[in-house]
Amino acid sequence: MIYPGVRIIGLTGGIASGKSSVAGILEEFGVPVIDADQLAREAVLPGGRSLASIAAAFGDDVIAVDGTLDRKCLGSLVFGDPEKRRLLEGILHPEIRRLGGERIAKEVAAGHDLLVYMAPLLIEAGAVDRVDEIWVVTVRPEIQLERLMARDGIGRDEALRIIDSQMPLAEKAAYGRVLIDNSGTPEETRRIVSDIWKKEAGEHR
Repeated sequence: MIYPGVRIIGLTGGIASGKSSVAGILEEFGVPVIDADQLAREAVLPGGRSLASIAAAFGDDVIAVDGTLDRKCLGSLVFGDPEKRRLLEGILHPEIRRLGGERIAKEVAAGHDLLVYMAPLLIEAGAVDRVDEIWVVTVRPEIQLERLMARDGIGRDEALRIIDSQMPLAEKAAYGRVLIDNSGTPEETRRIVSDIWKKEAGEHR
């Protein structure tokens, strides 16, 4: 364990698989959830080192007139360009790691001995060493495609390009000690998570 007596669950999954929904259910059970996406947003706040480094690497056009990161502009630069994506990740991941460590330490200091660290790129970013085990939210491919199209208001071809640019969900699932199938209704997912949690929480205690 990273912290003696503390269990940190890494929650991950593919795009539009429903990680946030599962995390929300776990939060209802009283489990603190640290969201890597939120940490990534904090990492690029105006005045921070990461934002300055991104501007230096990608040009001032990625900074909006109000001084914040122009995510759409940056996204257009890195999407489909593995080299630029690696450059961006090299800037962001160390800061996300630092912020994540701060949040984990804060929750541990508050007396929590069971935490969830939710990160879409937990495996890809080589961040598995900051968790004790991995839970993967899975979904059937056709459901994932439909949900991504509906969520982002995009066409089938664009949705497929986004999905294909990421680690295959089946490959990601191979890392999971626990798999959570989110292909059904919200009620079905809640029952699945609840059943898993009853078993896991009992073992933890």
